[in-house]
Amino acid sequence: MKIGAVLFDMDGTLIDSHGAIIRSWTRIAEEYDLPLDEILAVHAGRPAWSTLESVAPWLGAERIRQAAARQLEWEYDDLTDVIAIDGALDLIKGVADRGVSWAVVTSADERLARARLGAVGIDPPLLISTDDISAPKPDPEGYLLAANRLGVPPAGCLVVEDAPAGVTAGRAAGMRVVGVAGITGDITVTNLVEILELLD
Repeated sequence: MKIGAVLFDMDGTLIDSHGAIIRSWTRIAEEYDLPLDEILAVHAGRPAWSTLESVAPWLGAERIRQAAARQLEWEYDDLTDVIAIDGALDLIKGVADRGVSWAVVTSADERLARARLGAVGIDPPLLISTDDISAPKPDPEGYLLAANRLGVPPAGCLVVEDAPAGVTAGRAAGMRVVGVAGITGDITVTNLVEILELLD
């Protein structure tokens, strides 16, 4: 099926926010005496509370909620080294120039997503954040919601992801997945602008 929409993950796919993420998780690990290496091994593509449930279920629901909220609070204002990933702005322009619909589907909440996207000059026509869904990646809900709002069937959507949880979500939604940043998808690219060839 012809590609009718491109659905982008945000962190690690369009935006390099690695420094801010590492700093916030380091503070959480120190404050709650958690293993940072285990957090960093599973956090990609997942909201903070999901990561904490996986790594430290013994904290209990209330402390997990508090820790996740603190992690987000630190990230909201930590934009000093948040930049667009090489090729991201050219890719978005190329998608728009071809008249193909696109959206950002992220495991961040809307406030954090808007802050980071704004910092690098990306203004998506549709943003799906964790505020819009009940189940985060690897659940396909976010991608299916984006497809529905864009009016494109799942089989006509191309997902661009840098994390295993996102690849799983895209595939579960019945979409083709492009893997970037060393992640294997149905299609794997080494540079974001290569994705434009798939639209041609």
